[in-house]
Amino acid sequence: MKGLSGILDRVAAYRLWQAPFVEKKLDAIRRHDGFSSARRVLDVGCGPGINTRHFLGADYLGLDLNPAYVDFARRRYGKTFLVADVRHYVAPEGATFDFILVNSFFHHVDDESARRILANLSTLLTDDGRVHILDLVLPREPGPARTLARWDRGRYARPLENWSRLFAESFEPVLFDPFPLTLFGVTLWEMVYFQGRRKR
Repeated sequence: MKGLSGILDRVAAYRLWQAPFVEKKLDAIRRHDGFSSARRVLDVGCGPGINTRHFLGADYLGLDLNPAYVDFARRRYGKTFLVADVRHYVAPEGATFDFILVNSFFHHVDDESARRILANLSTLLTDDGRVHILDLVLPREPGPARTLARWDRGRYARPLENWSRLFAESFEPVLFDPFPLTLFGVTLWEMVYFQGRRKR
């Protein structure tokens, strides 16, 4: 899948690949709180700004490792985007966010890196804020969803119980909601939506 990974590093290819599923993934957030209450948003692994249009009225910061994605997003949305490796990102002193979005990112990093990033994000969340994480599940049973998860360019899709434990180490769970992404009635990917708050 190295060839696919290289292709998806290109903005147009990535946007085309994501187009049928972007809004379907975000429906999980819409079903619960939605986006309208977001005031200060941190979008981790923002890609070419595929989530940004939902936050046009908010103070927004998008982080991504790919300079081409960030350049495209800056030109298209006029918001603040930074090229950053979130495994080592240090926010400006005093920076906090009431809405932290991590959409389909953690299946690209190992457990140690995920723990470090989640712990860092927990320090950036306001007391009344929420972290919203959408990510790829590795199903236990054979089938298209398991095959596609194994073929994904992210090598760390995890079973549901692993996601649950990982997220709960840094955040107090509010919601843990598994859901399928389907096309023509076939489940292609199993996903999970986690919403959490700062631990008290």
